[in-house]
Parts: sequence; structure tokens; C-alpha cells
Amino acid sequence: MKTHLDWSAYDTYGIGDAFSGIPITGGSYARAVAVCMHNRQCQRSGKGVMCPSYRITGDAAHSTEARVAAFKAALNGQLGDSPFTSAELARAMDLCVSCKGCKKECPSSVDMTLIKTEFLAQRNDVAGVPRRARLFGGLPAWVGHYRRTVRAIVALRNRVPAVAWVAEKLLGIAASRAIPVPAARPFQAPAPAADPAPRGDVILFVDTFSHHFEPAVADAATAVLAAAGYRVIPARPAATDAEPERALCCGRTYLSTGMVDKARAEAKRVLEALHPALESRTPIVGLEPSCLLALRDEFYSLSLGGAEVAQLGKQAFLFEEFLAREAMRGMTLPLKPVAARKVLVHGHCHQKAFGAMKSMRKVLSWIPGLEFELIDSSCCGMAGSFGLEVEHAEASRRMGELSLLPAIRAAAPDTPVIADGFSCRHQIHDGTGRTAVHIALLLREALDISDDKRITGE
Repeated sequence: MKTHLDWSAYDTYGIGDAFSGIPITGGSYARAVAVCMHNRQCQRSGKGVMCPSYRITGDAAHSTEARVAAFKAALNGQLGDSPFTSAELARAMDLCVSCKGCKKECPSSVDMTLIKTEFLAQRNDVAGVPRRARLFGGLPAWVGHYRRTVRAIVALRNRVPAVAWVAEKLLGIAASRAIPVPAARPFQAPAPAADPAPRGDVILFVDTFSHHFEPAVADAATAVLAAAGYRVIPARPAATDAEPERALCCGRTYLSTGMVDKARAEAKRVLEALHPALESRTPIVGLEPSCLLALRDEFYSLSLGGAEVAQLGKQAFLFEEFLAREAMRGMTLPLKPVAARKVLVHGHCHQKAFGAMKSMRKVLSWIPGLEFELIDSSCCGMAGSFGLEVEHAEASRRMGELSLLPAIRAAAPDTPVIADGFSCRHQIHDGTGRTAVHIALLLREALDISDDKRITGE
């Protein structure tokens, strides 16, 4: 079996008796599937993330274990000559939201997110890339080259029910869901200061969503990092880049739709752009959890060169991870109380999978007089484009209603909600009417910047 991703990390699995039932085809991809030891932690409804689809259905057929069984059957030849286009495998994977909960919470660390990417790539080889997948997966290119057109079309679709109905019939995009509209202007990277900063340089990796949809997040992060004593240098495409005018992208949207070659091309752009920073060991800070953490996770599976990817993994930090680390090295932030006395916090699934919520708690504790409560929630349910797909819109809402959306509705109307994930903020607004914000905005408010709007949670 020719795979699209690099599964060599699993080459040593199955040598002894610890792993059994490895399928007869699929090589190390099959070994990645076979790490499941049927612990069935994926079939629970208590604390944690895993497994959102099981939690809303109560049906073991929609658990990680059942998906493993379906892949084993496919790779053992039990699903016919074209297993990746089989109805059985499609049913098993239908409600998987690539939350990475199983990678963190499963004792065997089943990486169903990566397994799903390979599955979609294999299916695309046989059946072609679906039109909707091309649309959602190609978002970085669409907004990178045609942002004004995209903004106008999306705004029209959201405003006119008849257009939304047509989009649902032709593209399978749920008419009942609003689609995020690109901001009036993209992120305008300020020129780095000419003089060195007290604490040195930091590279700000501004993802597609922060760049085109919520540039205020990148603006706020820039202000906070500067106040902490750093010279902020936004990451830019390399001078040799074929698309120097287009912002850098981690490739997440392509991975989630199985377009691995395009994801690899985006990852190569990132590595080329960050090469000087990697050589100089300059820290790289990202804002969107699913994007920054792709640099530390999925990049290993894209056959990009192990040494450079490994170095990137050591230098890439989420915004709050970097601040928490630097505080242990003497960094201080001049913070004052904010208007709110308490905030609610929702962690992105990938933040939870990588243990990054500890840094979130640490940084929030610096704001004088502020109380914060972490919502004990599974996946928000939006999961990128999942919640926008007509066949998944209801399942998406049910995931949100497990605990996240009720907790927000139960809070006082003036309680701000912090959510670093773009999709999470989308789901929260769609389900409660409340506007959640990135932690960078709250920290900028605590800096008492005169032109910053107070966060009201409304």
C-alpha cells in the first residue's frame, strides 16, 4: 500500500507480543491502527474530550475502537477491492471530528486524526476530491488571492436565505449555519523596531484565520509581546516563495480534507520562511491552536526532513505557552485589573491534547483580581468545517450542547468567554449569540491600551 503520509514512527510496533492483530496490508499505517488495545476509554461520558461522537450518540459504532475495527477490516481485505470508498468505512468515520482526544486520553494513544487524513487521501485517490472539500480545504488560497470576492460572496450568502439554500443544495453547506466573513482588512504587519528589544526577537506566526478573519488577535498579540520586552517580527514568505503576497499557512485545512500534497506544499513554504529563525534559534509564537500545533505534530508525517522539523518543534509555542515559559526566565508583564471580575475559558481540543491548558491557567492568573473558570467540555462541535456540512450540522450542535453551550448560557451576560480556537469562537457565537475572544485580547486590555475596547462578553 502506498501511503500519503510518513508512518515510519510506527515501524517498530508489533515486533513483540505487545501489539497483536496487525492487518496484513498497510505496512506501518496498519501498525498505527493496531495500537488500539480495546481499553474503551473512548466509550465514556465523563471528564475529558474523547470521544465526542460517542458522547452524542451513546453508540459504540461511533467510537475510536469501532473505527479501528473498521480499518482493520479494510486493510485485511474484508471490505472489497476498494476499501477506502466502502460504505462501511464511511459510516465508521462519518462523525469523527479529528479532535485528537484519543491521542491524548487513550492509553494506547491512537492517532485517529492522522489516520483519518490518510483515509481521506486514499479515498480521494479513487473517487476524486469532492467539490465541497476543495472549497473548504482551499480556503488559504481563496482568501489569499481573492479575499474581497470571498468576503462579498460569503456576506451575500449569510444575508440572503435563498443564496444559502442554493449553496446547501449545490455544495452541501448547511443553510442554517452562518459562515465566517473575512475581516474588512487583513492583518497589517507593523515594521519591526529598528533597535534590539530588551528580551530579544520573537517570530509571530500569523495563521490564515488570524490573518484574514480576526486580525485583531494578531494585533493584540503583537502589543502584548512588545510590552513584555520583545521585538515582534511577523513571519513572512521567503524571498524565493512563488506566492510572496500570500500569507503563510500550516496546511491544516488541506490535511482535514485529505489533500496531503497541498498540505505538504504549504508546510514547505513555512519551513523555508522560518529557516533563518530556526538557524538563529529565535522563538516562534502562534495564535491558533490547530495551526501552531500542526507545526509540532503533523509536520513530522509530511516527509519534510526530520532534523529541521524537530528543531521547529522545539522553537514553536502557542502564545500563552511562550509567555508562561518566559515568565520562568524573568519576563514580566505590566498588567492591571480588567473590567470583568470573572471569565469563562473553553480550551480547544488540540490545546487539551498537548497539555497547553496549564499555560492558559498560569497566564490568566497574572491579571490582578481576575477569577476564571475552565469549562469542563468535550469538542465544541464546529471542528473546522464539520459544523458547516449539512449532514453534520445537527451533530455539531449536539456536541456543543453536551456542556459548553449550556455553561455559557448559564453565566452572567457580562462574563467574558475566552476561547483561543477560531472554530470554537464560531460555534459559541452560533449557539449562544455570545462573542468569545482570544486570550491575547484580554491581555491587551489588561495592558490598559487606550484604543482597546473593553471586553463585555456580549
